Amino acid sequence: MAKNHKLDLTHRPRRLRRLPSRRALVEETVLRAADLIAPLFVVDGKGRPEPITSMPGVSRFNITDLVRECRELHKLGIPAVALFPKLDAKFKDAEGTEALNPKTLILRTVRAVKAAVPELSVITDVALDPYTSHGHDGVLTASTDDVDNDRTVEILCEMAVLQAEAGVDFVAPSDMMDGRVGAIRKALDAAGHTGTGILAYSAKYNSAYYGPFREAVGSAKAAGTRLLSKATYQMSPANRREALREVQLDVAEGADIVMVKPAGLYLDIIREVRDATQVPVAAYQISGEYAQIHAAARLGWLDLARCRDESLLAIKRAGADMILTYFAKDVAAALRRAQP
Repeated sequence: MAKNHKLDLTHRPRRLRRLPSRRALVEETVLRAADLIAPLFVVDGKGRPEPITSMPGVSRFNITDLVRECRELHKLGIPAVALFPKLDAKFKDAEGTEALNPKTLILRTVRAVKAAVPELSVITDVALDPYTSHGHDGVLTASTDDVDNDRTVEILCEMAVLQAEAGVDFVAPSDMMDGRVGAIRKALDAAGHTGTGILAYSAKYNSAYYGPFREAVGSAKAAGTRLLSKATYQMSPANRREALREVQLDVAEGADIVMVKPAGLYLDIIREVRDATQVPVAAYQISGEYAQIHAAARLGWLDLARCRDESLLAIKRAGADMILTYFAKDVAAALRRAQP
């Protein structure tokens, strides 16, 4: 072949990739600290942070330390945190009654965070799995072979009102009970909390990747009792149309934001949801996604920072307006360091 051979091409896309300045000009998706929500775990007492072994770099904090963490996150430009309690087993029972205690851990935490960092948006989980001895997201029927949908929704409404009274910005029903978004919206409005938003876990899949989170909140033992699986209320990973139906129902019932969970394995669902609705779309990069990146990096198989950033960029590119991720603080700090 001749050394000076030239192709007769009109289009050469590589022209736009040749220099960093050109690549910056045509970059279609940009990840910002303002796109991130940091999930945080809280425990009672005054002890030191408790590292979660399956989630490197993630710990459970007491309220004082969690408030300090929230201040740091806010300074880094992260606009919101999602709070999850880890309760001692003595506070758990089959009915999850601790969830309705006006002085329960999560409500004390919300008050402390909002008093210290009022500009930070606070999101709280509305589900019973941290509170039930069996680990399910709702109360069981008398025969214990199913979650009692309607009785659970009644309890979730009470939970949401208590959380709103404590000062949360968004309640986040993650239980996947039928009709819970509409019922919670009515309960909030009736109690005078018309300004409290609902971030609905609309397309929550029955994923195998939740294990580290369940360790973090202490519900791993009951991630499905002997005869009852969470597959009876969480969605099958095989289904796409079902996700759109759930999203449409939640929007019709008053959801302000809808969520897809997990994120990285469900980029197609995020895009479908983004195209199907006009409300903001959140995606949750869950504990198992976080853990597998860390595990591969520890073995030297992957570059942690590059894979972290690429995974989040892919979620945003798919259509997510906001991302819940355990990488939030590290990414925000890296973005801050990269500023000129």
